Amino acid sequence: MTRPPRRALFAGDHGRFLASITTTSFAIQVQNTAVGYQMYRLTGDPLALGMVGLAEALPFIALVLGGGLVADRVDRRRIALAALTTMAAGALALVGLARSEGTLGRPAVRLAIYALIAVGGVCRSFLQPARTALAAQLAPAGLHAQAVAWRTGLFQLASAVGPALGGLMCAVLGVEGAYGLAAGLLLCAVLLMGRVRTPVTAARAPARSLRASVEEGFSFLRSDRVLLPAFLLDLFAVLFGGATALLPVFASDVLRVGPRGFGLLRAAPAVGALVASAMLALRPPLRRAGRALLVSVAGFGVAIVIFALSRSFALSLLMLALSGGLDMVSVLVRSTLLQLRVPEHMLGRVASINQIFIGSSNEIGAFESGLAARLLGTVPSVVLGGAVTLAVVGVAAWRAPHLRRLGPLVPEQQSPVNHQT
Repeated sequence: MTRPPRRALFAGDHGRFLASITTTSFAIQVQNTAVGYQMYRLTGDPLALGMVGLAEALPFIALVLGGGLVADRVDRRRIALAALTTMAAGALALVGLARSEGTLGRPAVRLAIYALIAVGGVCRSFLQPARTALAAQLAPAGLHAQAVAWRTGLFQLASAVGPALGGLMCAVLGVEGAYGLAAGLLLCAVLLMGRVRTPVTAARAPARSLRASVEEGFSFLRSDRVLLPAFLLDLFAVLFGGATALLPVFASDVLRVGPRGFGLLRAAPAVGALVASAMLALRPPLRRAGRALLVSVAGFGVAIVIFALSRSFALSLLMLALSGGLDMVSVLVRSTLLQLRVPEHMLGRVASINQIFIGSSNEIGAFESGLAARLLGTVPSVVLGGAVTLAVVGVAAWRAPHLRRLGPLVPEQQSPVNHQT
């Protein structure tokens, strides 16, 4: 079968879908930067930053499996539209809270922010599985790998520019300006998603109980001797090795670089990931994907340790960028494996399980970082997290030989011979 030209990725329904998820990514990065800056300004407590992550993670974990089942039964585009519309309303509510901070008082504003973040977690529990499955449906035939690379690269672009833009907005217009920009971007994402007209004709999950349907997804994942170890590796690496939640503390108390510096610190990992994405797109596919995954996660841990010990703003930016570039290798391997090894009618459910491993680990990791910083101090907690990441890589290399020996990422790898029976 002849492949369509690559420009087909940016035309029609897939082009509008790609624009919608990119705009959403920009909005989320701007909003998250403003929330972190405002919360630390209100409390001066790193644990409060971790609580923001927990407020989003708990409802997400509680509902995402159901969201995956819904994505396998209901029009995925409508699910995405409902979630995006609610997120836009939440961003507008944050604008109102920022303007009413003096009237409502700091404790009331903090509680309201936590509540709105929790609503965002609910939205994400339905949005993420639906969009993952939609992505596979909308990608032009024969260009699925290229579609993954472009979506990941554009997400990293948003992750690079969004935090810097959010920090700049906080410095110039205050947090309400940043929240207003996020709301406008989310409304644009709603309009773009609303113009995606490709009918949903793929097979749907049979009408059975939530428990039975979710168990089917878990059973598939347990049978795969490559996907499950890859998911677990990322879960523990991000859970213990991430330092993003504590960047306001590093910007304010360790490096003393202010809101603009904070925005650059937040953007640095995404800049590194964007550069790595471009390099991976231009070079031949990884021939030893398993080894590349393990080496990249180990390098991520080393970069985080050096960042924690650094007192140079330039070195800190470099280490964060390096950590983002190494993480990009891990993201590319896992995302490609997901599309190559999972049947389309199960994509919603397996994607929801993947989101528990990957998406929630960021928020729970933020809580863990805040708690560890409270107990151990900011710098020691991040050093310890990087060391734990290195230990996790060692365990994965020992206990998951199929992952360690994983070769090129090609469609033939979804053959049943790669699964336990």
